[in-house]
This record gives sequence, structure tokens and C-alpha cells, in this order.
Amino acid sequence: MKQILITNDDGYESEALHALIDALKGLANITVVAPASEKSACGHSLTLQHPLSFVSVDDDFYKLEDGTPSDCVYLSLNSIFKDRKPDLVISGINKGSNMGEDITYSGTAAAAMEAVLHDVPAIAISQVMDFTKPLGSLKLAQDTIRALVEKIFEGGFPLKKREFLNVNIPIGLDKAPLQVTYAGYRKYGNDAHLHRNPRGMEYYWLGLHPLEFESRDGRNGLCDFEAIKQGMVSVTPILLDLSAYESMKKLNEWL
Repeated sequence: MKQILITNDDGYESEALHALIDALKGLANITVVAPASEKSACGHSLTLQHPLSFVSVDDDFYKLEDGTPSDCVYLSLNSIFKDRKPDLVISGINKGSNMGEDITYSGTAAAAMEAVLHDVPAIAISQVMDFTKPLGSLKLAQDTIRALVEKIFEGGFPLKKREFLNVNIPIGLDKAPLQVTYAGYRKYGNDAHLHRNPRGMEYYWLGLHPLEFESRDGRNGLCDFEAIKQGMVSVTPILLDLSAYESMKKLNEWL
């Protein structure tokens, strides 16, 4: 029987995590190791300053106290799966998109990064949403991830080493075509909200930027944002190598 390790960055109680588990039942033996609390936007961080503990929630279901998504994968592969690696790691279903440079912030994507560093194929899946409204149906996300996993188990993982699939699901649709995309440019601004507590001390809440983007010059096809805007499921192959190869010649000349 195939083995799947599931994690997320929204925490072990997330309804989207449990929707992912339900979607994959019957396809493999499933082990869940998720953060005990929300770790959104924690990036590819590991916990080095204090010890970590697995806490059993249910059969083959653990929360990691004060752990990050990367911790969950790292420790699982070195303890639960010490003798046999899982066939696949799936991170999600994240509540909110992970597109463009947001991938570098994402704990969801980071868990997939950690998996492929250990030569385990991985998928990060995220549900695009309007945070002023309830989460809504996850049917399309569930159908998509089940279809992708079935295809992987039948024909193998389609990417090279240290590459993972980053999947984003459009809002409000029960069916949508899959579109292979590249990561677009996210437009960022400053959305820090200043407040004061009853004693007058200032503090800030970091807010969310509008989901605005632009395509990359000279790239063929659609970026992830464009696919979502057109009502498609965005499937982006992500490579961990961040080297700017096109700039190496120019940098050599500059030096």
C-alpha cells in the first residue's frame, strides 16, 4: 500500500486539512503530522531553539507542539518514516492562495520544499479565497488533489529532483480545467495597521495585500494568477534552485 504524509500550515484543526484527508481516503495509508497552531507565512523555517514533541490526536494523526510545517516533514521523515520514506508528501489544503513570490513566505509550500530536499515527491495545494467571506466549498480542491495523486501513483511523479507541484484552486467553482503555469510577479504594498492598546502603547497588525499581479516579460503561457483569474486550476512546477543564471554573465563582467 502506498504511503502519504500530510501536513499544512493552518494547524491540525483546519477544516481544509480534514477535507484533504477525506479526499484521499482509500488511495493510500495516510499519516498526518501538522502544526499544533497556525503557522501561516512562516516560510521554510526549522525550530532550533527548543525541543519539539509529537502529540497523538488520533490513529496516525499527530500535532507537533510549536512546530512549523518544515519541522513536521523533517521530523516525520527522520522518525515515523525512518525505515521507509512515504511515497508522497501533500501540504494543504491551504486557506488562501500561494502564488508568485508568496511561495517564499508560504509554510504550505515550504513543507513541500522540505520533502523534495529528502527526495520525496511533494504537492502543495491552496484554495484561493476572499478572506472577508467564509471558506466555501472545497470540492474542486478535493477532486483535483485526488486526480493528481491517482495519476502520480499510476504513472510516477512528473518532475525532477528538488522540484514540487504548487497547485492553486480558483474560487467558487466545482469544475475547472488544469493549466500548467509559471509563477507570476505579485504586486506588493505596505499594509501594516497601527493600533494602540489601552495604555497607549503602539503595535502593528500586518494585513493582506490585494491579489494583484503581472506576468513576466518574455515568458510563454499563463502565470498562476492569470490562470486563476480565468477560472482554471493553476499547476506550477517549482524548482528550489534560486540561482539567477541569466545574470551570471553580467555579474562576472561587473566584478
